Amino acid sequence: MKTFAIIPAAGKGRRSGQLTPKQYIKFAGKELIVYTLEVFQKNKSVNEIIVAVHPDYFALLEKVRKKYRLTKISKIVKGGKERQDSVYNALLSIDADQNDLVAVHDAARPLLPQKILTDAILTARKKGNALVCIKAKDTLVKGTDIVETYIDRENVFYVQTPQVFRYKDLMRSMETAYAADFYATDESMLIKNLGMNINIVEGSISNFKVTTEDDLEFLQSFFKK
Repeated sequence: MKTFAIIPAAGKGRRSGQLTPKQYIKFAGKELIVYTLEVFQKNKSVNEIIVAVHPDYFALLEKVRKKYRLTKISKIVKGGKERQDSVYNALLSIDADQNDLVAVHDAARPLLPQKILTDAILTARKKGNALVCIKAKDTLVKGTDIVETYIDRENVFYVQTPQVFRYKDLMRSMETAYAADFYATDESMLIKNLGMNINIVEGSISNFKVTTEDDLEFLQSFFKK
C-alpha cells in the first residue's frame, strides 16, 4: 500500500495582506511551502508528493525541488479555481491502486509534527481514513456583533490537515460532488457526503495554518529564533 501526499498550493492567500501568496513567502531564506514539503519528504510512510500550483509558480516549484532535494515530488500539476479542483487535478495525475492512501495537506501548515503525520497514515491504513483535529479548549460563542448563544465545546474539534483517505473513496467522493455541483471546504466533508464515518486523530496547536498577517509575523519570529 502506497501513500501519496497531495499539497494544494494554488491559493492566492488574500487574508494574509501580502501580494505574494503566503505559501511562497520566505522565512529564514526559505519559502514557506518548502518547510511543508520537507515534512513529507522526511516521512518514511510517504511514497510520493504531488503539488498543485498556479502555472505562474511552476518554475519556482521546479527550482526548490532541485535545490532542497525534494525527491519524492513526482508531479507538479496545474491548480484549479477552488481547493477541491486542485486536489482533483492532483488525484487524476497519479497512478494509484484503489486501496492506496492519499494524504491531503495545506501548503501553509509548515510545522506539522512527524508523529501526527505518521499516526494519521497508520490510522487510515487500519480504519480506512483519518482526520487530524484538535479539541476545542476555549469557550465558544455564536453571534455577529453580540453574543447570541454559547456552544457546548465538549464534542467540538478544530479540523486540521493532513486528511488521509483511500484513493477509491476520495475519488468517488469527488465525482459524486461534481455530479451534484457541490463544493466542500475540505476533503473530509466530501467523504462525509458519501455517508462514511471519519476517524479523528489528535492534532497539535503547532500545526496551525498560516492565514493572517499575525500568523506571518509569528512564523517570522519563530524561524528567527
